[in-house]
Amino acid sequence: MGTIHVSAERRVDAPARTVYGYIANMREHHPRFLPPAFSGFEVESGGVGDGTVTRFTVTAGGRSRQYRMRVTEPEPGRVLTESDENSSLVTTWTVSPEDGASRVQISTTWEGGSGIGGFFERMFAPRAMRGIYADELERLDAYARERAAA
Repeated sequence: MGTIHVSAERRVDAPARTVYGYIANMREHHPRFLPPAFSGFEVESGGVGDGTVTRFTVTAGGRSRQYRMRVTEPEPGRVLTESDENSSLVTTWTVSPEDGASRVQISTTWEGGSGIGGFFERMFAPRAMRGIYADELERLDAYARERAAA
């Protein structure tokens, strides 16, 4: 076993306050920039920020896994976390201002499995997740640009 860490970041062409609002609003905005690897996204309770509970499936590398995530906001307006209620997985979104735009980082950690399965998880999961996160951040940027143009 061992902790696995995956992260990706990029500039998003919108003010940090606006971008954070898109990320935190799980009912209206967040589902609109999820990549195809995410399916069945549902809000079970809440909907915006702290206390929201979501459910979804992620498919990567030919394997699907269901998550039930609880949202907290350690730094409202800047840092939002999603913690899986059924595993050690925690995803942290960090949004920082950058010259009128934003720098957004998605960072996920979890305790990897043991044995041969854990070996393959450590070898392949980070690469797959980085690709999914890069796609999600690109979609977030496109979404923010669309909304600004509307």
